[in-house]
Amino acid sequence: MPERLAEMLLDLWTPLIILWITLPPCIYMAPMNQSQVLMSGSPLEINSLGEEQRILNRSKRGWVWNQMFVLEEFSGPEPILVGRLHTDLDPGSKKIKYILSGDGAGTIFQINDVTGDIHAIKRLDREEKAEYTLTAQAVDWETSKPLEPPSEFIIKVQDINDNAPEFLNGPYHATVPEMSILGTSVTNVTATDADDPVYGNSAKLVYSILEGQPYFSIEPETAIIKTALPNMDREAKEEYLVVIQAKDMGGHSGGLSGTTTLTVTLTDVNDNPPKFAQSLYHFSVPEDVVLGTAIGRVKANDQDIGENAQSSYDIIDGDGTALFEITSDAQAQDGIIRLRKPLDFETKKSYTLKVEAANVHIDPRFSGRGPFKDTATVKIVVEDADEPPVFSSPTYLLEVHENAALNSVIGQVTARDPDITSSPIRFSIDRHTDLERQFNINADDGKITLATPLDRELSVWHNITIIATEIRNHSQISRVPVAIKVLDVNDNAPEFASEYEAFLCENGKPGQVIQTVSAMDKDDPKNGHYFLYSLLPEMVNNPNFTIKKNEDNSLSILAKHNGFNRQKQEVYLLPIIISDSGNPPLSSTSTLTIRVCGCSNDGVVQSCNVEAYVLPIGLSMGALIAILACIILLLVIVVLFVTLRRHKNEPLIIKDDEDVRENIIRYDDEGGGEEDTEAFDIATLQNPDGINGFLPRWGLPIQWWEERNPIETCLFSRSRIPHSLRFIFFHKDTKINCITQWTT
Repeated sequence: MPERLAEMLLDLWTPLIILWITLPPCIYMAPMNQSQVLMSGSPLEINSLGEEQRILNRSKRGWVWNQMFVLEEFSGPEPILVGRLHTDLDPGSKKIKYILSGDGAGTIFQINDVTGDIHAIKRLDREEKAEYTLTAQAVDWETSKPLEPPSEFIIKVQDINDNAPEFLNGPYHATVPEMSILGTSVTNVTATDADDPVYGNSAKLVYSILEGQPYFSIEPETAIIKTALPNMDREAKEEYLVVIQAKDMGGHSGGLSGTTTLTVTLTDVNDNPPKFAQSLYHFSVPEDVVLGTAIGRVKANDQDIGENAQSSYDIIDGDGTALFEITSDAQAQDGIIRLRKPLDFETKKSYTLKVEAANVHIDPRFSGRGPFKDTATVKIVVEDADEPPVFSSPTYLLEVHENAALNSVIGQVTARDPDITSSPIRFSIDRHTDLERQFNINADDGKITLATPLDRELSVWHNITIIATEIRNHSQISRVPVAIKVLDVNDNAPEFASEYEAFLCENGKPGQVIQTVSAMDKDDPKNGHYFLYSLLPEMVNNPNFTIKKNEDNSLSILAKHNGFNRQKQEVYLLPIIISDSGNPPLSSTSTLTIRVCGCSNDGVVQSCNVEAYVLPIGLSMGALIAILACIILLLVIVVLFVTLRRHKNEPLIIKDDEDVRENIIRYDDEGGGEEDTEAFDIATLQNPDGINGFLPRWGLPIQWWEERNPIETCLFSRSRIPHSLRFIFFHKDTKINCITQWTT
């Protein structure tokens, strides 16, 4: 208690002592205190001096100023005296008036115009405004004329410790890796003090930690926070709250302080190995499970987080390494065991695997903590399932000759039930693959027989599907493809490869090749085709033609002589016998047609018929076609001309009893008025048949081009056109060529 009381008394007396020291020089300004006012001789005295003294002595200003000071935050009952203005021109007769102007004059600072005392009438705050610039002037009391030029001076607000330190950026957050060494820098903080940093210790700050020890420490002057304990473990505690204090007055008693908080988070490092939750895992799987199916999951826990907790899983030992595989799930951080190959309960009923989990990212700084991996044992039990039949082969290939007898056995398929119960099997053909029902199968033993004749030339391959079904469970079925190849037999005779027609020039030479022909055979012998060609026995000594076998299995026909004449014989028929090399050999007779043609000197065929032979020389088929086209074109022109003439002569008036009084005349000139109504008889106009006998009452000339047709071209005078007709005008010279037309 005595120590605390002494601190309180010291805190109370310290401001008072500072106030006592600073106030007297501000309030009392002795004549020799040049910090406030320096008195000088009056102008009158200066004027009364002799000329010699005036030359030797320098004139002095009436005002000599230094700075004035006032203590901030002073709140006494009376205005505080800042200072006093005085001039040596004032003899004390109260004839001088002091005037104050500038910053705060009249509002903050007030002057006694007689004595020159300056008082602060308001409470001042240095943090708001640190100094004020004012102007002082002495004037005559009666005339208000300036006695001396105005002078400026400054009043500075003197600081006191009235602002506590503040952390403007707090609260703070920082991170530091776990397991860091002692003294690892975490972060630094900064506090500000609004007091004057150059006056006293009001702005001198000292930092300390109020909470957060013994884990962290702080530099008192730089505010750098460091770790105070080594090897802090994130897995034990991840977050720490540190309370930091900043105190002014250099940290001494009586200083003001401010606090902030710092949250320090330990970041993770890979300092923990993975660990399986259990050392033995049990899984069961049906033997008919689909390949790639997940059988089970194993997981090794890691106290680290993020990439430091990532582990890879592998199968390192066991009797099922070829049948199973394990993959890593990056999201769940576990290992997934999947099936790689089919299982068979009847072959092996259980498997044992040894799996390992190892960290992916290893920190070499902590490698001494041991291997960052762990192992576990996995037992997999295979469960029995009702499996479908299994064929002895995945595919079958059968062969049959195309002349095989019906119901003959082509081949056989076999299948068995892999289950222990071993159900009997029934076989059938999927008729969607044998739409023509060419094959049958024995349901009991799987023998495939021929149901319809086969023809290799129509189809070489037949692909069918055989179905095996368990008798005890019809839902268990299997399918197998069977390919049946039809083998060839020599059942087709050779023949010409195409329909040949040979052309022989009348001016041909003996031994000239007329045509080269080739043969084809639908059969497919193993050693390829080989054909024999010959003429009919009765035509072996043919006087006109002979044959020659070529090395490429083709045949050339040659002329024996020249002088062929198409006038005598235009066409020759040459039968040729073609035989194959099959067993037994087959043959056929094909006839070659040879036409005698007229050719040019270089052997180009020009015509091959008798009619063409009698045509004039030089008139080709193209010329004949051109002549025929011209004749057709002339006929078309004549028909069109006749049609147009006929259409032009058709009458344009429809002879009926329609009233024509509504017909309108369209023309540009004015008519004769009422006189025009007397020019034509309306009754006559209504009767077209009688218009031939109509003559205008005025005797106008009318020319009719066709008899009894009022719709024709006529000539009228331009002022004599009846109103009851519609006219279409065509101007020609000075007359009007008009067409009358009856309209309804």
